[in-house]
Amino acid sequence: MTALVDDLVATRRKIAALQAREARLLAYGVDLALERAAELGSSRSGSDLGIREIAAELGAAMRVSDRTVQNRMGDASALVGRFAGTHTTLERGEIDTAHVRVIVDAGAGISDDTARAHYEQLALEIARHESPNRLRAAARAIAASIDPDSPTRLKRLATDARTVRIQDLDDGLARLVADLPAPLAYAIHDRLTQTARHVRDTRDAVPGDEQNPAEPASDDRTMDQLRADVLADLLLTATPTAHGDADVTTRITGRVQVTIPLRSLAGATDEPGILAGYGPVDPALIRDLAAAAPGWDRVFTDADTGLPVAVDRYRPDAALKRYLSARDEHCRFPGCRRPAHTCDIDHTIDAARGGPTDPCNLAHFCKRHHTLKHDTAWTAKQLPGGILEWTSPTGRTYNDNPAPTVRFIPDPEPTPAPAPF
Repeated sequence: MTALVDDLVATRRKIAALQAREARLLAYGVDLALERAAELGSSRSGSDLGIREIAAELGAAMRVSDRTVQNRMGDASALVGRFAGTHTTLERGEIDTAHVRVIVDAGAGISDDTARAHYEQLALEIARHESPNRLRAAARAIAASIDPDSPTRLKRLATDARTVRIQDLDDGLARLVADLPAPLAYAIHDRLTQTARHVRDTRDAVPGDEQNPAEPASDDRTMDQLRADVLADLLLTATPTAHGDADVTTRITGRVQVTIPLRSLAGATDEPGILAGYGPVDPALIRDLAAAAPGWDRVFTDADTGLPVAVDRYRPDAALKRYLSARDEHCRFPGCRRPAHTCDIDHTIDAARGGPTDPCNLAHFCKRHHTLKHDTAWTAKQLPGGILEWTSPTGRTYNDNPAPTVRFIPDPEPTPAPAPF
């Protein structure tokens, strides 16, 4: 196993280096296209013809459509020209192309070169030890902190592009795709999941009698299938039953976890809210959600690390659970983003072996990774600051940091006052 892991990591480094070289070549193709455009002249729409001519040449050689190559050339030029540090890190094999896409996409709205370089440096520090999915939320939060206007500009453009579209699939299926504001999309998916679980857990037995006892229902649909059926019921019949009982499912509502500064919630500033597992979202939408919500948790954070230090409400029942939810946001196995409210709260050191029931010995694990911790050679240890240190069967260690600390940007050091003359 040790040899396998070492060989796989080395191979991925080589692949990343080659992908970085390909990006550099495609970016050079953009330079050639600009030179060609100058030769063709504006009278023949030279700038467009130049890039199309080069893209067609490369596409034919690579057996890829010229439109695909043209898009790749644009992405490569942005990477090499505007995110040179990310390109260099890819070249060294320290990250892969999935990390690159996240960093470039989240930082695309930062126009100032100095601010973008600062964002890139912070994002790369995270990318070296986090999965692309976890990096995405952190990178968005960092970009929003460095350039607060960036998410608003990008959000305005993205909201204008919201749409529902359909894609034909094989075997009589079609894919319905909806691009929506993130809090609404997450809430819709959560409501579908809750309703699907209710339908799954309350499947009625087939009626029987004394001679023929009741047998379990034959409904063996998966959660994905149930979610799809609930969605169809909601849109076509307004009864989210997945073809079952509607009494309870009609009262299920979607849940999202959002953190927003108090001043922004009050409307004094326009600092974005942070949607757990996603990143910055429109503060105006969060204010609307807050107005309709029956209650909100108040989270106090450490000014130096961003880590929650306390969570309370006027009625602080289940305060520890709320604190852990605010700290973890998702499953604490490296790379997993299963939301905290769908996970188990696990004692790192078993309570039966004297492990205390307090934050330094508790963390959220999804069913998959909860089982991995208890039934395999994987082990977990809690370090200060809510960090979990996982040790693999081959002895390698991987640290998993709480989401708030990953995306937190400390205030810059104050500039010392000039000495009096």
